[in-house]
Amino acid sequence: MSKAETAKAEDSLTDYPLEPFFNDSHDLFCIAGFDGFFRKVNPAVSRVLGFSEEELYSRSIKSFIHPLDQEHTWKYRKRLISGLGFKKYENRYLTKSGETVWLSWTSIPVDQYGVVYAVAKDITQAKQREEERNELITNLTQINKELKNITYTTSHDLRTPVSNLMSVFSLLDLSKIQDEETLEFINILKSATDQLRNTLNDYVDILNKKNSVYSEISINSLSETVEEVINSVNALIKETNTVIKTDISTDISIPFNRGNLKSVILNLLTNSIKYAHPERNAVITIKAVEESNKVTLTFSDNGIGFDSEANADRIFELNQKFHDHEDSKGVGLYLVHNHVTNMGGKISVYSTINKGTTFTITFKK
Repeated sequence: MSKAETAKAEDSLTDYPLEPFFNDSHDLFCIAGFDGFFRKVNPAVSRVLGFSEEELYSRSIKSFIHPLDQEHTWKYRKRLISGLGFKKYENRYLTKSGETVWLSWTSIPVDQYGVVYAVAKDITQAKQREEERNELITNLTQINKELKNITYTTSHDLRTPVSNLMSVFSLLDLSKIQDEETLEFINILKSATDQLRNTLNDYVDILNKKNSVYSEISINSLSETVEEVINSVNALIKETNTVIKTDISTDISIPFNRGNLKSVILNLLTNSIKYAHPERNAVITIKAVEESNKVTLTFSDNGIGFDSEANADRIFELNQKFHDHEDSKGVGLYLVHNHVTNMGGKISVYSTINKGTTFTITFKK
C-alpha cells in the first residue's frame, strides 16, 4: 500500500464516530489519570457500580475498590504508571448499595497524556460459580473422608466376628458328618466366610495406607477375578436360581486395584440378582472385549430395570434409589462409579423398565 493510500485509509477512520462504541458497550470503559481519579467513564461504569458520573469523578478510584483489594491494586497501579500494561487483572469493587462486584481489567498507560486507558468485564457471576464449585469440592472431600472412616470402622469391626466364625469352622470335625447336603452347605458357608474375611482384610489394609487407595495397582486377570467374585456369592446364586453366562478370554488383564475391581464386579453382580424380575429367573451375561488400548466389560441382565434416560443425571450419585427394595441403600453404584473413574475408566448404563439393564465399563490398559 502506497503512502497516499495509507493516508487515505487513516482519514477514512475519522468518518466513523467512536461515541456509540464507547457509550453503548456493556463492558466498562474508562480513562483514568495517573493521579488516581477518573477522567472519563462510559455509562456501563455507572450502571455496574451504581454511582453517577459526578460521584465517580469527585472521588479517588481507590475509594471504590473493595478494602481487601486496595493495597494489591495500588501495587499494580504503580507498575502500570511505570509503563507496564497488563491484561486480565481481577479485583473487587463496592457498589453504591454495598454489594461486591468482580471486574477483570485490561489497561494500557499513555505516558504522553498521563492517563490509563482501561476496559473491564463484569465477572461477578463467574466468580460466584467458582466459589460454589470450590464449596462443593470441599463438601465432597469431607464426605469422602467420612465415607472412608465409616468403611474403615465397619471393616475393622466386622473382622473379629468373621474370624471367630472361621475358628468355629476349624473346630468342626467334618469326618463325622455323613449327610452330603449338610457337608455341601457347610463348605459353602466356609467359602463365603473366607471370601468375606479376605475382602475385609483388603479394605482395612488399603485404608491403613497413607496414600490413595488407587496407588496399589496390580495386573489382574479379568476372567479369574470375575470367577472369584461369582464363587464368593455362589450360595446366593443357587438360592435365587440365577443363571450366569460369561464370555471373557483368559488372556485379558487390566491394571487396577484388586480390591476395588472385585468391589465393582460384586456390586454389579449382586444388583442384578437383587433386582431380578419376579416373573422369571435372573439371567446375567458378563462379556469382555479387548482392543488395542482398552478393555470393555459389559454386565447385562433381564431384571426389572429402570428408566435410565429419565434418571441419567443422578444414576451414579450418592443415596440415589430407583426401586423400593429393602436392601437398596443408594451407595453401590456410587462406589462403582468412583472406583472406575478414579482409575481413568468410564462407565455407562442403559436400562428399560421390565426389560433389564446393561452396564458398560471401559478400562484403560
